[in-house]
Amino acid sequence: MNIVKKTITMGDGTIVEIETGKLAKQAAGSVVVKVGGMMLLATVTCAKDAKEDVDFMPLSVEYKEKYAAAGRYPGGFLKREGRASDSEILVARLVDRALRPLFPDDFHAEVFVNVLMISADKVNMPDSYAGLAASAALAVSDIPWHGPISEVRVARIDGKFVINPTFQTVDNADIDLIVAATEENIMMVEGEMKEVSEAEMLEAIKCAHEAIKEQCRVQKEMMVELGKVEKKAYCHEVNDEDLRKAVHDYCYDKCYAIAKSGLAKHEREDAFDALKEEFMETIPEEEREEKEMMVSRYYGAVEKEAMRRMIIDEGVRLDGRTTAQIRPIWCEVGYLPGAHGSAIFTRGETQSLSTVTLGTKMDMKELDEVLVQGTQQFVLHYNFPPFATGEAKPQRGVGRREIGHGNLAWRALKPVVPVGEENPYAVRVVSDILESNGSSSMATVCAGTLALMDCGVKIKKPVAGIAMGLISDEKTGKFVVLSDILGDEDHLGDMDFKVTGTKDGITATQMDIKVDGLPYEVLEQALAQAKEGRAHIMGEMMKTISEPRAEYRPNVPRIVQITIPSEFIGAVIGTGGKVIQEIQKTTGTTITITEEGDQGIIDIFGENKESMDAALARIKAITTVPEVGETYHGKVVSILEFGAFVEILPGKEGLLHISELDYKKVDKVEDVLQVGDEVDVKLLEIDQKTGKMRLSRRALLPAPEGWVEHERKPRLNGGSNGGGRGGRDRGGDRGRGPRRDGDRGGRK
Repeated sequence: MNIVKKTITMGDGTIVEIETGKLAKQAAGSVVVKVGGMMLLATVTCAKDAKEDVDFMPLSVEYKEKYAAAGRYPGGFLKREGRASDSEILVARLVDRALRPLFPDDFHAEVFVNVLMISADKVNMPDSYAGLAASAALAVSDIPWHGPISEVRVARIDGKFVINPTFQTVDNADIDLIVAATEENIMMVEGEMKEVSEAEMLEAIKCAHEAIKEQCRVQKEMMVELGKVEKKAYCHEVNDEDLRKAVHDYCYDKCYAIAKSGLAKHEREDAFDALKEEFMETIPEEEREEKEMMVSRYYGAVEKEAMRRMIIDEGVRLDGRTTAQIRPIWCEVGYLPGAHGSAIFTRGETQSLSTVTLGTKMDMKELDEVLVQGTQQFVLHYNFPPFATGEAKPQRGVGRREIGHGNLAWRALKPVVPVGEENPYAVRVVSDILESNGSSSMATVCAGTLALMDCGVKIKKPVAGIAMGLISDEKTGKFVVLSDILGDEDHLGDMDFKVTGTKDGITATQMDIKVDGLPYEVLEQALAQAKEGRAHIMGEMMKTISEPRAEYRPNVPRIVQITIPSEFIGAVIGTGGKVIQEIQKTTGTTITITEEGDQGIIDIFGENKESMDAALARIKAITTVPEVGETYHGKVVSILEFGAFVEILPGKEGLLHISELDYKKVDKVEDVLQVGDEVDVKLLEIDQKTGKMRLSRRALLPAPEGWVEHERKPRLNGGSNGGGRGGRDRGGDRGRGPRRDGDRGGRK
């Protein structure tokens, strides 16, 4: 084994180890990254040659967390790792987006990158090191690639920037970003913030880049030591320079004219396709099939050049807008009468129909991942059906793109959606993209904000989002930042920079760079222009609804929340859940109980006030502590010789002694009461040791004329008035009626 190991010392003293030559040696490149007890194994493999008719980079990135790494059993019937979770997909996307732009444009062999978490210490966050591991595996391989890169998490905690914070500290951050970069340039940024300024976000990115530079230098040292500086030769494209020139000469001016025509998306696409077919007609029929792929590649380059030159040279975009102009916006709320909240947000040819549904704690998303367990009160789902772009193909479930876009919108809205004590509901936002021509995730943020306000959710502030683009000229150094980009501007441009925020600051961002290098001055201009664009979009949104409705929509089920001492939780639930199930069944409500410290938090979820009041009364009766001197309406549950036991509250019985039935003498309890009778009684006494209660019916009756009440002696601890099931009278005076000696009162 030729084992090579390098170490990196982070700013806080954390040691990062990178080792190659020990594991997975048959892969083209493999490394193990170790930080504390957390270990990632990254491998990379490459096909020997490109497949036929492939003119793109077929890169696949997978990230997987092993349950054994954290000493846990997988859930489910099979007890083994299944399909990738949302969090694993999100980490894989972060790595993919950082690696992909650095492969050579003409390299088309399949490349597979796999990152496995093989050990976890529940302290160090593996996603902070996944990009470093993947890059190091490529660096020690012979696969053509213009790296290395690295990714780090940068968080601002208590006003200080921390690189790769731990699980325990990151929750306190007001900035939480993942940044990827080469030693020279930023490549990718994604994360969430709590309404921070553009300058603060830029400062965080710069701080992350300083840490990344050192990690890139260490990888370069490994490449030199292993002799992997020169990568393998490849030839994945067949070119015909005469054909390339013919395509350019025939198509460029016509492409430019189409680009400048201001046609709508589909009309423009049809015009470009027709021009390509027109050129194909100039090629001899017997050569067309052979040259079709090359023509497509060359024509795509001409189309890209024409559109980019038009924007850089004239400042005119495909739909006729200026560089900072936002497409027309229209909004509507309450469109769906059956939903708890709904909104349509349309910007140009991009449209989101978003809904809000409120549920109970039982509806919260359960998290059972390798390192994260718990519940998530607020969720957001994003759907992108093929018809949104006019495609005629089936919808095959949720893809990685939908998970990624949904997560970005969720991060954007998360800081303003109330949770915990501020909001007893589980909140689900669903964005269905009905039309798409650029930045549908930002339309989701806007529509989600409107739908939440339409529902009546008391969001802290409205949030708007915008996607920024970049067209740059490497030769002249000129660049143009574009606001609210179209789909074609995203595809043909050099940057896709999404920024969301309130009027007071940024809440989330996602930036992908498609060229090797982005100066900070471009970032600064893009952020400033994005702020202006967000303000305009927010203004249009506020014309429709400017604040959350004062009350929830009428069809929103209501929740009443009360707290009880934790010792009453068992009584409310009952043996085997018998009590709570019976309350839910008879009242038509849903009840959840959460224990927090020495309190139980009870949520009663019902369709109408009557059912909720009934359930609330039942629970209050169970949890109410009887008070001496209070009157209760109880039910006779049993009769003995010396009195009756009366249930004054659910599960709470006291003794109504025969002497307390009436002022007159009562010979038999049955002369006054029967089992099942309801009776009003007054609580006279509670024994402090046993909790037994002494009741009186007589105290609620009008006293006979001339009656004098003498002081009573407590008789709960063994006397005939003892509360509870015990205390049966064993003889002696039972005190029935007035006595002549005046011991218990009598006539004057």
